[in-house]
Amino acid sequence: MAGHSKWANIKHRKEAQDNKKGKIFTKIARELTVAAKIGGGDPASNSRLRLALDKARASNMPKDNVERAVKKGTGEGNDQIFEDITYEGYAPGGVGILVKTLTDNRNRTIMEVRTVITKRGGSMAEAGSVAWQFENKGIIEVPVTACSEDDIMNYVLEAGAEDVVTDGDIYSITTEPAEFENVKKHLEENNIQIDFAELSMKPKTTIDVEGEAAKKLIALVEALEDLDDVQEVYGNYKIDDSVFDEL
Repeated sequence: MAGHSKWANIKHRKEAQDNKKGKIFTKIARELTVAAKIGGGDPASNSRLRLALDKARASNMPKDNVERAVKKGTGEGNDQIFEDITYEGYAPGGVGILVKTLTDNRNRTIMEVRTVITKRGGSMAEAGSVAWQFENKGIIEVPVTACSEDDIMNYVLEAGAEDVVTDGDIYSITTEPAEFENVKKHLEENNIQIDFAELSMKPKTTIDVEGEAAKKLIALVEALEDLDDVQEVYGNYKIDDSVFDEL
């Protein structure tokens, strides 16, 4: 997706809705379990687990839920095996989408993802046909009220950030995945407020989507995010804030 208003707009709206239903807790718990299973239960040596714990804290996930999910990953009461699978597809208008899932039943998941996409006028795509349009990047967003533009430049560039762009009321910071945690930590040590921080698939170029087409695209993304097995949905589109205001 694209910028606090543009990069993560749908994501922020959807997470607010999911929190009310508790669905986001289920998704985060699954990620905690898989992260702990792959890299162990110590966040100091497991970067994927650290990111999942950050998500849990940001969503006010109960501590007991967090601990239970991590313990499942380290072998205490976990009888499920999850796979990381990313599906590729096209939304109407040629917009490319990546659907990141964690699933214990790939047949069920692909059927559910395909049904949502095709019912809304899109199509599934072969592996690699969409993914090349994205780059794995760290995205950190800081409100412009947190510090001056010169200061944010100095803080993040010396810590290894790739780029900083002022986008309305936020500074959008891009990093290579390997530098993401170092930049984030540097901001935290300097008491700089962070509104959003995540490793994401950032589109190399975007397609402007407007009006009713934009609303239909948002509905498609939300329907995919409603699926239990779906963790993240990325797209190479740009939607004006006014569309979100209408919704």
